[in-house]
Amino acid sequence: MAKTRELCKDIRDKIVDLHKAGMGYRTIGKQLGEKLTTVGAIIRKWKKFKLTVNLPPSGAPCKISPHGASMIMRKVRDQPRTTWQDLVNDLKRAGNTVSKRTISNTQRRHGLKSCSARKVPLLKPVHVQARLKFANDHLDDPEEEWEKLVWSDETKIELFGLNSTVFASY
Repeated sequence: MAKTRELCKDIRDKIVDLHKAGMGYRTIGKQLGEKLTTVGAIIRKWKKFKLTVNLPPSGAPCKISPHGASMIMRKVRDQPRTTWQDLVNDLKRAGNTVSKRTISNTQRRHGLKSCSARKVPLLKPVHVQARLKFANDHLDDPEEEWEKLVWSDETKIELFGLNSTVFASY
């Protein structure tokens, strides 16, 4: 539900004064042009706390400013492989010390999900040399020879279950 506009302190005080004078919620609402539920909420709050001003919101304030959050979102969208530690260090340089969990919560609040890169074995120099040697050895082979081969990328495919942990940012 969207947040609506807040009534100024003068109107809130006027609602309470009219209630003290013995007027009902409906007549106060019609006289001031406010909804019945709004009038009732203001009067209930006045009865409970003896205040007409807004109370501070519950919970701790957000440690990351809107500017810091937009900086995080921009960096993650431009460089999807950015780690939480990189983002923590960027915010630290900007003068804001936060934890990885705060970064994660901020990303989730803005619609991004964390992602874990798939672990792939890296090619060793020996493998690179072997591939280059194979390519040079078979550079001049006729096309008929290549048609006899069956190529495979040696991918493991599982029909059921998880192949590995993969998350996506979308």
